[in-house]
Amino acid sequence: MATRKVTLSLDAGALEFAERAAKAHGVSVSSWLSKAARREAVRTGYRPHGAAQAEGAARHDEAEIAAALEDLRAEG
Repeated sequence: MATRKVTLSLDAGALEFAERAAKAHGVSVSSWLSKAARREAVRTGYRPHGAAQAEGAARHDEAEIAAALEDLRAEG
């Protein structure tokens, strides 16, 4: 996917959650936020022209997160 550089303002708590979650999943904060935004958009009903593609990406992201959580639980 193509990326665009943007400036965002987040409250301190949301940024801390994103930083911790990104670190736990071994990805950059930008990548984590991008995936989170895509999942939330799909979850709340947004359907872009390529909806099947977006839904597939969101499902892949969910599977990736589930696997990462399983790995973290296994580590104790």
